[in-house]
Amino acid sequence: MIKVGIVGGTGYTGVELLRLFASHPEVQLQAVTSRKEDGMPVAEMYPSLRGRVDIAFSSPDKARLTDCDVVFFATPHGVAMAQAAELLAAGVKVIDLAADFRLQDVAVFEKWYKLPHSCPDLLKEAAYGLVELNRDAIRKARIVGNPGCYPTTMQLGYAPLLKAGVIDASHLIADCKSGVSGAGRKAELPLLFSEASDNFKAYGVSGHRHLPETLEQLGKLTDDKLGLLFTPHLVPMIRGMHSTLYARLTKEIDNAALQALFEDAYKNEPFVDVMPFGSHPETRTTRASNMLRIALHRPGDGDTVVVLVVQDNLVKGAAGQAVQCMNLMFGLEETMGLLHVPVLP
Repeated sequence: MIKVGIVGGTGYTGVELLRLFASHPEVQLQAVTSRKEDGMPVAEMYPSLRGRVDIAFSSPDKARLTDCDVVFFATPHGVAMAQAAELLAAGVKVIDLAADFRLQDVAVFEKWYKLPHSCPDLLKEAAYGLVELNRDAIRKARIVGNPGCYPTTMQLGYAPLLKAGVIDASHLIADCKSGVSGAGRKAELPLLFSEASDNFKAYGVSGHRHLPETLEQLGKLTDDKLGLLFTPHLVPMIRGMHSTLYARLTKEIDNAALQALFEDAYKNEPFVDVMPFGSHPETRTTRASNMLRIALHRPGDGDTVVVLVVQDNLVKGAAGQAVQCMNLMFGLEETMGLLHVPVLP
């Protein structure tokens, strides 16, 4: 059994990890930390876990995280890098769901996250946790930086096209929408029901933290100059993400060949579903699952390809992806504990 610790178990990604581990046959929950809820049974805060999770929250100083095999950080940026060195020295693997180990360029990290990076030496060995594009590195890693939710959709949506060299990499457009849970479990005015419900808005138009992460990773797929216009939106739903990606074709290619690029790229990927050409994937078809669905369009058979990508922002976009990485790191079946059927309606 893998002894698992979760730092920050009271937020949405933390409880999503707990939900997934409740049915994972090779996981033993060792510690779930929270200063404020020290001693409170996890199932008291989250009754959905009654009868499935019998551990109580513990303050970080009591948690004995160094007794774990792997520790997940479902915390704000900056927390994981402050504790990673001690854990790694004790032989504990680290998976961070925040941004501490996503960006290899320290200056870029500090610019976008307004934090000094406290362990650039560890950053150099961190693997970026997008399994479909980085499986071998994750399998060997001691520390993983889990991808952001938007970057997951953009990378998997653009990757086959960039690898094939059939699009203009300098003029990519990503129009992305996320449910309110993507902002985390916190009391902020824009996230209140009366503010977010019956409303739709863009944010981060002049620059979003997920832009440099996406560009850094997409840059590994092409030698061409990259340019990405990324606009995120907040939509009035709890969970789910829909990204509409645009790219201009630069080579003669028919629709069947375009479809084949994606089907060949993801034919062995258990959590990427390439739908028939012209399909319209819906966010509810991935709800509460680790599945990501992709469909291609080519309006008017012109020179623009449109890639539609949907996922659950808390599962494939966060906690599920982290569990997928853990499975690889410990030599388990990649799908273990993750084969949940999406919830409808």
